[in-house]
Amino acid sequence: MPWIDQVPAVVQGWFNGMESGNAIADVLFGDVNPSGKLSLSFPRRLEDNPAFLTFRSNKGEVVYGEDVFVGYRYYDKVGRPPLFAFGHGLSYTSFGLQNLAVSITQTTLVATVDVTNQGDIPGKEVVQLYVSPPETSEVERPKKELKGFRKVLVQPHATETVSIEVPLRYASSYFDAERHQWSVEKGEYMVLVGNSSASPLLSASYEL
Repeated sequence: MPWIDQVPAVVQGWFNGMESGNAIADVLFGDVNPSGKLSLSFPRRLEDNPAFLTFRSNKGEVVYGEDVFVGYRYYDKVGRPPLFAFGHGLSYTSFGLQNLAVSITQTTLVATVDVTNQGDIPGKEVVQLYVSPPETSEVERPKKELKGFRKVLVQPHATETVSIEVPLRYASSYFDAERHQWSVEKGEYMVLVGNSSASPLLSASYEL
């Protein structure tokens, strides 16, 4: 999108069906406050894609050289900011996140955070929960992975407390190719909460 700096905003409509025109008009004229989030990362250049070097068939063979480092996991790993991050999305209001608290039981990770609507109109925000593996991990893992999310409607200048629950084994595990099973490493895991994969993220930790 080399023209992105020449426009004030972008509406990404995806596949809205026969009511697409009415839906986009409702957003453009402010009858609906948008709350969609991107389900993928938009690179600045084609060459920035993690699969750029292997996105072709070599005599019938396709190599998935990016392994688990696809999408935001790749951009995080190489420290390369995308044009638009996974989970990004704008609204006609703005939100603030604060007071992150994390607790675990033997089976569940629970994160709670306060979401404040800082504007003058109602809006919905998608709170996203990512988990980072221990720094002592013995395998090459993404810097963080999305593990849960929650959409919440917040009235103007009001605050809602959002709770996200994730099974602890899903929050912490990875597939060990050598052992042929899912495994969990001991150590300190970081919980990161924000409204996109690249937004300023609140952080807390838990120990296994």
